[in-house]
Amino acid sequence: MTPAPTTASAPPVLDLSHLTRRYGSLTAVDDVSLRLPPGARHAVIGPNGAGKTTLLNLIAGTDRPDHGTIALDGTDITRKATARRSRLGIARSFQQPSVISELTVLDNVVLAGWPHHPKRRGAWRSRSRHRLHTESAGGHLETVGLADLAHRPASTLSHGQRRMLDLAAALAGNPRLLLLDEPAAGLTDGGIGRLLAILGGLPESVAIILVEHHVEVVAQLATTVTVLAAGGVLLTGPTQEVLTHPEVREAYHGSGTTEVGTAGDAPDAAVTNFVASGTGSAGTEARG
Repeated sequence: MTPAPTTASAPPVLDLSHLTRRYGSLTAVDDVSLRLPPGARHAVIGPNGAGKTTLLNLIAGTDRPDHGTIALDGTDITRKATARRSRLGIARSFQQPSVISELTVLDNVVLAGWPHHPKRRGAWRSRSRHRLHTESAGGHLETVGLADLAHRPASTLSHGQRRMLDLAAALAGNPRLLLLDEPAAGLTDGGIGRLLAILGGLPESVAIILVEHHVEVVAQLATTVTVLAAGGVLLTGPTQEVLTHPEVREAYHGSGTTEVGTAGDAPDAAVTNFVASGTGSAGTEARG
């Protein structure tokens, strides 16, 4: 199974070519290549320790590859700094929400969007420019359902609300590519429903790469999936085909192809249930 082809009229928004990242004797990402078209809804799954978060780190620029290249909209960004990649259109949420507790909910989003605003210079000294930032931030809070909490300290938010604030902050830069690292972790069923509604409502101009243990989220949001095993690509293809593929079933049943060598590296139970049944109905959310 190979990556879904892109058309000549739509060059890939993201092109990863033979990415490799080593930490001493451990190869965390091993010769990974992936091409995503604009507007892609793509998930990356795999057992704990398979290299999923490291792959997001490489794309975002918080880590650098030992080998390979990363291109965004045809521009090589392999050696560009994280801030530069952000301004070019890459935004990210984290496994643990990145929220400044001392600021209000609104100011968290204002601060996140400030580097991307066309009139950012002097915004804190100009009432009119600051108002533009504030109005834009308020719109993102409306998107994620936090507008009523705009003036509360971020420290008072629940876990689910902090996750939504983290997402609003990521959207504040009007990204071309949104990297989501386990956005459903710790959310209630209602929270997951809201998350899916928000992500499903994003414009096609925003491509999404989703790392997620909750397979029902993957099944409902992603149109294509990459399975990582021991840092390398096991399969890439349409979601249903990948999640029910015999190789994926074998990997998630502990065949040894996905073992990374630490005690915590266990297959995700939700994925195991999904691929075992072939139905996409995962009874529980596994964490790890």
